[in-house]
Amino acid sequence: MNYNHEGHTKSDMNNNQIRLFVKIAETGSFTKAGLELNMTQPAVSRAISALETEMDVKLLLRDRRSGLMLTEVGKRVLILFREILSGFNKVEQEISAEKGLEKGLIRIGAFPVAAAYFVPKMIRSIKNRYPGIEISVHEGSVAEVKEWLETRQIDVGLIIPPHEEFETLPLFREKLYAVLPGGHPLGQHQVIDVKDLEHEPMMICRAGYEPPVLDLFERAGSELNVKYVVNSYNTALNMIQEGLAVGVLSQLSLLAPPDDVIIRELSPDAYRDVHLAVHSLEEASIAVRLLIDTALELFTEAGNLSPAANTVKE
Repeated sequence: MNYNHEGHTKSDMNNNQIRLFVKIAETGSFTKAGLELNMTQPAVSRAISALETEMDVKLLLRDRRSGLMLTEVGKRVLILFREILSGFNKVEQEISAEKGLEKGLIRIGAFPVAAAYFVPKMIRSIKNRYPGIEISVHEGSVAEVKEWLETRQIDVGLIIPPHEEFETLPLFREKLYAVLPGGHPLGQHQVIDVKDLEHEPMMICRAGYEPPVLDLFERAGSELNVKYVVNSYNTALNMIQEGLAVGVLSQLSLLAPPDDVIIRELSPDAYRDVHLAVHSLEEASIAVRLLIDTALELFTEAGNLSPAANTVKE
């Protein structure tokens, strides 16, 4: 850290140090970060030591049990460094666009169903139209995607409400359905009243299902009898298939359901909205705006899918 004639601090940190620190934070390893950036471990250690010396703060801690950890100031600096790298990326994209070459890196985050259904189609379309744009995918829970957006680990996320902290655009509205084990008495009804599920053991999936399911039961004035809570809709479907509970799942998770489950419409109707989210649409890079335009073109008119009309085989 240097001092100018007015007594203010001035850092000589460079682009490579910033990229290295972010890579270490994301991989949790000096060795992995060095491999990805083609640097030896001694070179990595020297660069980070120099960065910490210049900033006059400790950014990283080594712990035998927990491994590599960020200090509190390191966590705050990480967010700022990601913003700096995003700024570099935007400059490169502007220069490329001026030359008629769309380039850049887009980091997408999505919860499992969204990652499986939307992201491959988005990548294929972007690759066909803008081959110079690279895309990396981060898959996690809705809560994780929101956290990645907040900490600038991703540029755009596929999330569900609530999302007041971000700027969002509606992408897709999917219907929710009752899913029953084969042979369940309620399977005789073509439409199942939520009130009829009040005393049923319910399967709740954390992958973005809790808010719309809770809202559905509240609107119907019905009690929700939660028996199992899982993280994966595939797990939920398999447990329903085994007769352990009934569930409420979305149409995208029911496009290829297992055998011997019954899918029925609900009364009242229930939906789950999927949104594209960014920190700021105005500040979004050229590549991110191209991705958003492509996604809206692909999916905003596609919200009329139906799940497999899967009834128990007689």
